[in-house]
Amino acid sequence: MNTFAASTAFHEDWPVAMDRALGALDIPGGANLGFVYFTDQYGSDVQAMVDRLTLLTGIPNWVGTCSLGVIGRSSAAQNLPGLALLVACLPEGSFQVFSGRDRLPNMLGTDAGREQPYFAVVHADPSTPDMSDLITDMATKVSSGFITGGLALSRGQAPMIANGALYGGISGVAFNEQVSITTRLTQGCCAVGQARIVTACDQNVVTEIDGRPALDAFLEAAGTSLGQDLRRAARYILPGLGIPGRDDAEFRVRNVIALDPASGVFAINDGVEVGQRIRFYRRDGDCARADMMRMLHELRDSLEAPPKAALYVSCAARGEHMFGNDNAEPDMLEAVFPGLPVAGFFAGGEISHDQLYGYTGVLTLFL
Repeated sequence: MNTFAASTAFHEDWPVAMDRALGALDIPGGANLGFVYFTDQYGSDVQAMVDRLTLLTGIPNWVGTCSLGVIGRSSAAQNLPGLALLVACLPEGSFQVFSGRDRLPNMLGTDAGREQPYFAVVHADPSTPDMSDLITDMATKVSSGFITGGLALSRGQAPMIANGALYGGISGVAFNEQVSITTRLTQGCCAVGQARIVTACDQNVVTEIDGRPALDAFLEAAGTSLGQDLRRAARYILPGLGIPGRDDAEFRVRNVIALDPASGVFAINDGVEVGQRIRFYRRDGDCARADMMRMLHELRDSLEAPPKAALYVSCAARGEHMFGNDNAEPDMLEAVFPGLPVAGFFAGGEISHDQLYGYTGVLTLFL
């Protein structure tokens, strides 16, 4: 029996887009959870959208968020009004919608006679202070330590949905182990050289790497051609910071925000600590495509059976900006997982495990 279904539609009027999406949606019997991602052109009518979705589908639980673009199976577009839907029939008691109105610690605990939450899909308002810390804290509230999702993105307020319209903070849906889920991250990069050690730094300024001026290491990674144009090099050569307590292969790629040839230092958009591992990466369309295909093939090869559905969150700086086409990523998903129901959005920051990323793609598979 089909337990998931997805559809995507684009139109300047949200009721028309919704009718088209629902018309193409083969809703499973007993469907009880829906994801809805919608563009910010619809942002003033979010509660009306939730009410209409609930009425027309009979699905009582809806979560989602707004963006500048939505993603579906083999279709995606930024700056084009539309919405993407994914609906599911899941075991009773296997999930719970959460938000500031219904907090996670009070939902799936043993005091409610249910299993502890194992995994969560999270949507977040980017205007909320200390978001990185909130995401790290949220990951401690699920037994796997893994959450996925992304930050809303809007040219005005950034509405979210968690059984109703809301603004601010974090919301989403938590699952227990009755729902089988796996996830992977693509950072769109190719590693350049080996991992090194930060030997001197000041907050976000890297002063020395392996006891040498930090800029020397950066220029070695950039190579002769790129190294002659530091502004251009800073767009393509990015430092990755080792994540404390993680595997030696895990790095969180950050952006260079300043280079100082006179003092031999560079600054990035994150704090750095002495002794932290650092590795340089190259990011461009070819590297991003190769890294995503590597991720998809490794994930497919690790599965015992084909997945049932997927959520995909991509950075708004990817899509057309990185690949030349907003459809590139759903096309890659379709090539590796043909016919897979997919819904997602272009985010202002991507959530994977317990970290907030940028320029990445986060895939969550329901198995």
